Amino acid sequence: MRKRVFLAFVVTTMLALAGCSDAATSASYGPLTLWTDGVRFEAMKKLAADFESQEQIKINVVMREGDAVTDDFVQQVPSGKGPDLIVTAHDGLGKLVENGVVNPVDIPTEGFRPETIKAVTYDGKIYGVPYASENLGLVRNDELTKAEPKTFAEMIEAGRASGAEYPFVIDQDPELGDPYHMYPFQNSFGAPVFKSDKFGYTTELGMGSEGGSKFAHWLAEQGKNGSIDAHITGDKSKQLFLDGKVAFQVTGPWNTSAYKQAGRHITVLPIPSAGGQKAAPFLGVQVFFASNKTSNPILVRKFFDYVASKRGQQKLFEVDPRVPAQKQIAQNMTDPVLKGFLAAGKGAAPMPALPQMGSVWKFWGATELNILTGKQDPDQGWQKMIANIRNEMEAK
Repeated sequence: MRKRVFLAFVVTTMLALAGCSDAATSASYGPLTLWTDGVRFEAMKKLAADFESQEQIKINVVMREGDAVTDDFVQQVPSGKGPDLIVTAHDGLGKLVENGVVNPVDIPTEGFRPETIKAVTYDGKIYGVPYASENLGLVRNDELTKAEPKTFAEMIEAGRASGAEYPFVIDQDPELGDPYHMYPFQNSFGAPVFKSDKFGYTTELGMGSEGGSKFAHWLAEQGKNGSIDAHITGDKSKQLFLDGKVAFQVTGPWNTSAYKQAGRHITVLPIPSAGGQKAAPFLGVQVFFASNKTSNPILVRKFFDYVASKRGQQKLFEVDPRVPAQKQIAQNMTDPVLKGFLAAGKGAAPMPALPQMGSVWKFWGATELNILTGKQDPDQGWQKMIANIRNEMEAK
């Protein structure tokens, strides 16, 4: 039987209000409040208008700056304040669960892409409704080359053969590195950041393996031969591509709209492997979460029913055109760039929502940068990083 969306905290309220009709409930409670960031603000207002037209339930959409969506939610919910709902990236889920501000939900998972459900799952329980995903891909300048490289070496060779000033670029921070952009190549060596079990990620580091060491040596080699330039920042790599000076770039959909507007002819391809295994990037998933202190649990349930439905998911795709979380809507996409990112994201690994990721980020990027620029020996640098991460995690 198809599972319906039920919030765990709704049950007692439903029993207390069992005699109320849906119309009376809508009239007596609400409106709902949804927090979002500036990127999604206009899209969420359009979604709220569609929901109100269907359910006659008003949603006040409130814009919060960046991390304040999650941070302020965590601070305010325990005291009964804050919004009924937030929409944010899934990797903050661990923080929400650990702080006890969200409850598990049941959603009709069969209609969703499995990786998006995995992203909203923590300790084997689902906590939100996903609506879209994003991941890195290999963006090709079709005016310079039509190659479809399967390996990193093939890509560099094709890029050089194209005559491009820059055969390949990938974002780097001159002080912190950029492990997010480098992760597909690390993954291709069989060195995931954390190991997984049937419930999802464990807290056991996967990149402390032999694969991690091999990736570190490969990274040092790319720094020496110039295949990866540690001085090309995100802004610079974007501008170089806009100027037509780049054959291949590892980037995400946040840049490709600018490329299309500038008249660049592009194709999005899967990221080529450097280590022999699949170069799976991180997957980021956009999710709706509900406060477990909401004073409007029945209305929240109605909203979750709506955003988990085909109508709600289709509306979300129309107002915020990202790769959809629902399988059928994703399969029906016609935009070649979004279809390219969907293909590039096949097998992508959801960004770990574990609180322990804070310890990883603290050492990961800087170590990669030091190895890339020759400041640290790949073996010594990588193993020191692993030890530092483990010590930091144990200390917490």
